[in-house]
Amino acid sequence: MLAVPGTPGAATRSLAEEVVSIARSELPGLDARIGYLEGDEAEFPTLQAVLAHAAEERAARYEHARAAGLDVKEPDGPVAVVVPLLAGPDGALLRRIRQAVMDSRVAADLTDVLGPHPLLAEGLHVRLSEAGLARADRARLFTVATAADGIILASVGGDEAVQAAGITGMLLAARLAVPVMAAALDQDGSIAAVAEQLRGSGSQQLALAPYLIGPEIDPGLIEEAAKEAGCSAAEALGPYPAIGKLALAKYTTALGIAPPQPQGAPVR
Repeated sequence: MLAVPGTPGAATRSLAEEVVSIARSELPGLDARIGYLEGDEAEFPTLQAVLAHAAEERAARYEHARAAGLDVKEPDGPVAVVVPLLAGPDGALLRRIRQAVMDSRVAADLTDVLGPHPLLAEGLHVRLSEAGLARADRARLFTVATAADGIILASVGGDEAVQAAGITGMLLAARLAVPVMAAALDQDGSIAAVAEQLRGSGSQQLALAPYLIGPEIDPGLIEEAAKEAGCSAAEALGPYPAIGKLALAKYTTALGIAPPQPQGAPVR
């Protein structure tokens, strides 16, 4: 169950559907569903409603099997594993997701957020290169005229989120061979302070990399932060393939099942 924060819309639905499609492609037969934190009863079903519906479906399958005379055990274990569509910890959003799960009165497991993780550093690198702010590959013998020599990693969720983003930031710094510092979009002065610190240490051409999936904030905040820092910004991570893979990894870990093997990989 993908828990999608933010105000839903067509773009958010498309992103969420692509994430669950990636997860299904990695684990065929996966029952993946989407619940919106700020949804409605029609177009964007709420997390509570989707959980309740899943519980009703499981109970109905059990009763149908009993009515057919099958010797089946009453289902146990969680009805669903809820995976927050968040790159880093955001206490306020996580409390709301947890409350939504509790309000549904459904037995569900809630996983951690997707990061920090090396795959997110890879995604940030790709988004920066797509915006012309970083070379796609350090080993290639060409330069990007607009490549940044200092990266502001913009997160939401206060100090905890900044600390978590900093871990992925170290991985990104190793990939780009430039300094990367995390800052908070939701803390006044955080972006400007980090920009000043990077310039003070010698970086002349900065870039802002949103450590975000996308739906969790108003897109205008990224644009405002880039102006505050006096630099260009990459796109949010969005439906980067690693997001679907990480969401699936949270699901398999929560249930204690073996993650799917890559095609051609030896099974041990």
